Amino acid sequence: MPLPPDTTPYTLVVCEKPDAAKRIAEALTEKDLSQTGQGKVKIFTLTNGGKRYVICSAIGHLYTVSDPSQKRYVYPVFDVEWFPTNIVDKKRSDISRRIAVIKKLAEKADTFINACDFDLEGETIGYNVLKYACGEKQDEALRAKFSTLTEAELKEAFRTAERGLGDGLARAGRTRHVVDFIFGVNLSRALSESYHEANKGYRVITIGRVQGPTLSYAVDREVEIRTFVPAPFWHLYAELDKDGVTLVAEYETKRILELTEVRKIEDDCKGKGGVVTKLLKSVFRQSPPTPFNIGDLQKEAYRVFGYAPSQTLRIAERLYLDALISYPRTSSQKLPSSIDYKKILSGLQRNRAYSKDAGEVLKSKLVPNQGAKDDSAHPAIYPTGELPKRALYSTENRLYDLIVRRFFAVFGEVALRERVSATIDIGGYIFKTSGRRTLEKGWLKYYGKYSGMEDKSLPDLAEGEHLALLSLVSEAKFDQPPPRYNQSSLLEKMENEEIGTKATRADIIKTLYDRGYFTGRSITATEIAFSVVETMEEYSPRIISTDMTRRIEEHLETIETGKMNEDEVIQEAADQIYESLYAIKNVEKEIGEKMAQAVFTTVREQNRLGPCPVCKTGTLSKIRSKKTRKRFVGCSNYSKGCRASAPLPQKGTITVTNKTCSTCGWPIVYVRLGRIPWRLCVNINCESKKKVKKDKVPALQKRSSKR
Repeated sequence: MPLPPDTTPYTLVVCEKPDAAKRIAEALTEKDLSQTGQGKVKIFTLTNGGKRYVICSAIGHLYTVSDPSQKRYVYPVFDVEWFPTNIVDKKRSDISRRIAVIKKLAEKADTFINACDFDLEGETIGYNVLKYACGEKQDEALRAKFSTLTEAELKEAFRTAERGLGDGLARAGRTRHVVDFIFGVNLSRALSESYHEANKGYRVITIGRVQGPTLSYAVDREVEIRTFVPAPFWHLYAELDKDGVTLVAEYETKRILELTEVRKIEDDCKGKGGVVTKLLKSVFRQSPPTPFNIGDLQKEAYRVFGYAPSQTLRIAERLYLDALISYPRTSSQKLPSSIDYKKILSGLQRNRAYSKDAGEVLKSKLVPNQGAKDDSAHPAIYPTGELPKRALYSTENRLYDLIVRRFFAVFGEVALRERVSATIDIGGYIFKTSGRRTLEKGWLKYYGKYSGMEDKSLPDLAEGEHLALLSLVSEAKFDQPPPRYNQSSLLEKMENEEIGTKATRADIIKTLYDRGYFTGRSITATEIAFSVVETMEEYSPRIISTDMTRRIEEHLETIETGKMNEDEVIQEAADQIYESLYAIKNVEKEIGEKMAQAVFTTVREQNRLGPCPVCKTGTLSKIRSKKTRKRFVGCSNYSKGCRASAPLPQKGTITVTNKTCSTCGWPIVYVRLGRIPWRLCVNINCESKKKVKKDKVPALQKRSSKR
């Protein structure tokens, strides 16, 4: 067991992640920083102010809530306890080694400091380690609070560490885990057992306290789309000539409901010109954006880069651990002056990519445009001014650039833009056109490429001016159903409905994908999703109720502030779930039969790759051999003689694209094995693959000849 060589008492510091432990150790050490460890469990020993420190870390949650009976088919379950995570998840044997190391280190420690991330999850992780691994040290431990992993802030955080700082967060975090477990384990076991009762097979069918309402939003939207009846309408545009420049104006009635009206306008305008009857110019002020909180960052990264919210959070956490940005899991849209704007901007000035802009911002008054949302734990997300100590991945670099430029923008001047609108009379019919242009860039000079704002200029016009009519163009359109949610808009819906937390919303959406409830970039609810929601609506409508979930969120907040007792909230959750479980228990088989059909339909659709290019009438699908358990592509017309087939990679996640290869016509899939997915034509005999092989051979031979 690794131990510091000196056996005198020391201060044991508990961190949330190994990278954070390394950062803290490097910041605090005055001399002789040593690193020891067993396997992946790294321990840092150092001296600071004449006091020895030993720094260790968890790797996320070392302890989790579970059912003491460990009988996964039994419900209801209300008697829950905290266990080492490796007891509940047998694959996490690394957890037991880490706990054993921390227990041994705690024996010689005389002071304890919780240095986990200062939020619900971090406080829960630190509290549990101090309570269970360190021998009930949670109440006497000091709390170090910091928002960045920069050396200066870490030193100040440890200098001012105090007892009781995160007690409310710890109580609320632990209660949230218990409440979510009670909801999740009971409902999931009830649905899974219903499936088993009807089919004598097993499939995990989950639903949770926040998953329920989130799932219902997507299902409700899918119902709206499927039941939508489109009505036709027409748009009418006039193309006019202004000194050789074509000007497009739209008819004032944007939705013309009858084709006969379109034809009448076209006939009445034929051979006539246009007259500019009204010209309006106005200048408006475009205020700078507010600083990023995690929800705003996730939505903006999705809009600009297409990053899923969970991906944005992972990247932001990596940047935080590299001390490049502040703690990302925050609700705040405020930047307090205590973070030292000048120091951050001076640091960014050392980065060649930002030197000019940072220098310009430094000359301004440095008063940020702040938003309304606040967070008592952390400020809005901001760059620290530290230089990267490693080459950033392209995804990291893009997100970092977005954060830096947003930081510049909040200090920028108001942008001035001009709006020009013209009214044009053609044969007594009114057409309108407009344009916008930027007069003074202000904050747009820093954030312009991410702002989504574009200038649309109009040629110089004057009232009374005559314009030649080139043509009238009509477009037939149909009413569109409401758009499907994407991950960004669904996350925004969760925020607006006040369900989930800033730290969990993205993971909940990802879980709904992983469970097969969601599919596609534009979220389509699968038949399993419909079945789960319909079951809940019939037997337990409160489970998918936003009101119930929001009320529990409010109660958890009152625990944090000390206004409500944990036992009250847990008891309320147990009372609400019991009635629902009783209703499900009485009709297990009926529910299971509905679930089975939904599972079959969903799996079939998710495995469908597209039409067979060989027999032309069958469908190619992903298939797993019952004998070898290997997956491959096969045709639905196999029994009719079609032998179209192809091997598939046996590792990695395969995603259907509904696209076909331009060379051979076989389906294209994406295979994810590691960080980046790769595009694959499933046809092993595709001519494009043969061409690639031929092209690569000479290059390989040439390189080998140089050795």
